[in-house]
Amino acid sequence: MSDESHIEPTTMQNSEPQSTAKTRLIIALTVLGIALSYFLFTAFQSAQVYYYTVGEVVTNKPHAELVRVNGNLVADSFTRISGETEARFELTDGSTKLLMIYDGIIPDLFFNPHSEIVAEGQYYEEGTFHVDDILVKCPSKYTGEVTEST
Repeated sequence: MSDESHIEPTTMQNSEPQSTAKTRLIIALTVLGIALSYFLFTAFQSAQVYYYTVGEVVTNKPHAELVRVNGNLVADSFTRISGETEARFELTDGSTKLLMIYDGIIPDLFFNPHSEIVAEGQYYEEGTFHVDDILVKCPSKYTGEVTEST
């Protein structure tokens, strides 16, 4: 009866630090998981960019938001002062026009009449769209001129 009912004091002392270490590990992993979840949530929220047509931007007027506007270049609307990089042009969705202001290098296919232009930037109250980046969607089909055969 003496050996079985007797618990050694060293066994009880070792179980308490193990329990504290496990609790600390669980708390640390929980805090790390919450911090990582918050980081991922805020990163994806800031990377979200809304995609609009020209008419939707003019109608909704999304102030202070980073948005993308899809449209076609209005013929003869492109202007740039010689020696400067700021360009002004209009995009249209077929029914509505929007003045764009862009300071940078214009992509090669920008002036192709069949290309769609995606301008990323912000809309301002004065009715202009300040472009940060321009993407040009290449036409899906290039068609050559039809020549008459004799």
